[in-house]
Amino acid sequence: MVEAFAENRWMLYGATGFTGTLVAEEAVKRGHSPILAGRNAEKLRSLARRLGLKYVAFDLDDVNTIARHIADIDVVYHAAGPFIFTSDSMIHACLATHTHYLDISGELAVFENTFSYDEAARRNRIALISGVGFDVVPTDCLVAYVARHISAPSTLEVGIGDFGNGLSAGTFKSTLEILPNGNTVRRDGKLQSAPFSSKEIPMPGGLTKALSVPWGDVATAYRTTGIRNITAYMALPGPVVTLAQALGPLFSTLTKNALFRRSLSLIGDRLFTGPTEAKRETQQVFIWARATNPAGESKEAWLVTPEAYRFTAEIAIEAIERTLSQQPFGALTPSLAFGEDFVLAVPGVERADTL
Repeated sequence: MVEAFAENRWMLYGATGFTGTLVAEEAVKRGHSPILAGRNAEKLRSLARRLGLKYVAFDLDDVNTIARHIADIDVVYHAAGPFIFTSDSMIHACLATHTHYLDISGELAVFENTFSYDEAARRNRIALISGVGFDVVPTDCLVAYVARHISAPSTLEVGIGDFGNGLSAGTFKSTLEILPNGNTVRRDGKLQSAPFSSKEIPMPGGLTKALSVPWGDVATAYRTTGIRNITAYMALPGPVVTLAQALGPLFSTLTKNALFRRSLSLIGDRLFTGPTEAKRETQQVFIWARATNPAGESKEAWLVTPEAYRFTAEIAIEAIERTLSQQPFGALTPSLAFGEDFVLAVPGVERADTL
């Protein structure tokens, strides 16, 4: 398949971050030669030398500068967050150069912003797809699957099981930018602030305590399914759920302070280095979704995936290949672009209708 893409050029921006490096390594393993890009020329040079790839260093402050560097690029895979600060300028440059745009954001505000460019993307015949990683490919594909199995679904719940205990610094920093807004749900088609709430969600090990979270699916699942009431949950240890509910308003207040977030970000650089290779090879993540209609009918299903960062690296290359071959266009969710079975392209992913 890679031979068919020999004339295509794609760029990996944010290549020296934890996720970006994994994507670059997976790309080379599968015969691709992306152009590595980012802000730090020294780090890029080292990675490019190790992988035998070309690189270019530039920042994202000026759209014209970005456009100049991607003028002959077919697809940009954007892996440099927090995306609330980095995605918009890259999207504008991609629209100017007719370059497909994919990113790994899980930030609710970023999804909403990306969708706002749907008309421009269609006019320019390019795809703008945020969440092309663990955020939110598995959940988006699963909600598309359950929604299709009942008539007129009106309520959707989606839950993420144990994420593992290895976050990267980039993921942590992106999370910090979400926290000041507290929890968000969708009610009657509108995004609404809501208190953090708990729920026991069915997982293979039994009912699991979970906390409602402002996960990207509150935006993407609505785009994918049209369901007007959506809540996302994250499985957490019981005491953490209780503490988060108790401190939610206070913590949201603290994180509105930029200096407080900056201090936490610096701490995160030291504490969060991502999962080890052994964990990436052995851990699994379970996902649950349930759609319900006013008649009381419901459909639920589960997914099991490889560890989140490993999954992201593998689905990234699959998404790039499909973008180049299928040429979707518009501001899309992963399942709208590639179908509800897209998630099954990664070895080790399984979908089940019963536990």
